Amino acid sequence: MIIVAILFIVLGILIKYGKMYWLVAGYNTMPKEEKEKYNIEGIANVFRNVMFGMALIIIFGYLITKLTENPNFQNYVFWTSIIIGIPYLLIQSNSKKYKKN
Repeated sequence: MIIVAILFIVLGILIKYGKMYWLVAGYNTMPKEEKEKYNIEGIANVFRNVMFGMALIIIFGYLITKLTENPNFQNYVFWTSIIIGIPYLLIQSNSKKYKKN
């Protein structure tokens, strides 16, 4: 599970600081005129924040699992971060907040 957390951190860094916006689903297939209607920097911030948040929750779950020696806890924390993080990411990144007028 710690590998997934590292992957989320790397993806957050690549999207935000590496400006690899093609990793944002749907953005890379848009025509240039359509891309100009979106604040991709704002969307990249959302991706970074959510990816970092999910990674921190997973790492926290990993550490608690090691302290309590309860292997089930890590699975609960992992799936909770995914079930909450992915819909939040989709809802926020597709909101009107990041669409230019």
